[in-house]
Amino acid sequence: MHESITNRRRHVTVAAHPARRKLYELEVVRVLTFACVIAVHVISHTSRGSVPIVASLTLLHFTREVFFALTGFVLTFSYLRKPKPMRQFWPKRFLLVGVPYVVWSFIYCVISAIGKPFDLGGFVLRFLYATLTGTAYYHLYFLLVTMQIYLLFPLLVWLVKATRRWHWLLVSLAFAVQLTISALDAYKPGSLHWINLFSNVINYQAFIIGGAVAAYHSEAALQWVRDHRRLIAIVTPLAAAAAIGVYLLQLQWGYSAYRAATAYQPVVIAWSAVAGVALLAIGAWWVDRKPDAPHRTLDYLSDRSFGVFLAHPLVLWALLGLAGALLGSWPPLVSTLVAYPIVALGALGIADASRRSILSLPLAGRPRATRRKNNP
Repeated sequence: MHESITNRRRHVTVAAHPARRKLYELEVVRVLTFACVIAVHVISHTSRGSVPIVASLTLLHFTREVFFALTGFVLTFSYLRKPKPMRQFWPKRFLLVGVPYVVWSFIYCVISAIGKPFDLGGFVLRFLYATLTGTAYYHLYFLLVTMQIYLLFPLLVWLVKATRRWHWLLVSLAFAVQLTISALDAYKPGSLHWINLFSNVINYQAFIIGGAVAAYHSEAALQWVRDHRRLIAIVTPLAAAAAIGVYLLQLQWGYSAYRAATAYQPVVIAWSAVAGVALLAIGAWWVDRKPDAPHRTLDYLSDRSFGVFLAHPLVLWALLGLAGALLGSWPPLVSTLVAYPIVALGALGIADASRRSILSLPLAGRPRATRRKNNP
């Protein structure tokens, strides 16, 4: 009887999703993923090659794949609920991502030029090249790939609909291709760089397709996560241990710590799939605690997450410039633990200020936030 009631409650929670304005399970995944993105970059700049600390990068590098899985899910879920012609879809999406991309590319080109002889012509060429290639700073590449996904979105929707009877086969083939590409990239460097001449999307296509397919089956996917929490709780630490094992093995092969923890290798691809499901399980658990309650803190953090992503390398750059020598005098773990909250809170402060200003769109990728008056 109790089990029947529990299952009924779960069914009601998932069945209510189409009517919800947001899938809060996904918002939890978004916030946690961006928090881990900050951790990746802070560790990369403060660990100083410490083998145990760099090992954590192997586990944190799931952020790339989950970032694009979220993109595929959100775009497809929104489109399936309320289809729009591409003449409406493209202008809105490219405005909200393209404008911040160009503005922040300019900002990061400026800070990269500080301390160097200034040449206006050279700076303009550098800015144009960096904007076209996503190389103004290490994180802006992901916005370039995101805009490529927007451009290819009609093909993605067609693919998901055309293969609706064979989605398991589609996702399996996509992952097989991505694992092969990542293996060649990791163990035969340079052998597949020609692929990026066509589209960077190819490097992440399994997670983009996987996210889109999950959106097509959103109710079933979320219900599966809820029904298999115990299995997920068992598999996740085992997969994490396997990933760390490969890291240690590659150290024995003579790899440097950073190369052994590189983001694009087969073990990270496999781990990212497990980590993404685990984060979704955490999101489902969060929602199920109080399914009808307002999630104001989550709404706030989710709303600022894109701005935080854009701004956090600027805060990290400033912190290292002002206190790099001090941080460098401490043990790597202490430096990392001190730097992380400073970078996270500093980026959140910039994102919050941006959202409340007339510069919200170019700096945070959203229209200006306005205070809502309470209804009487």
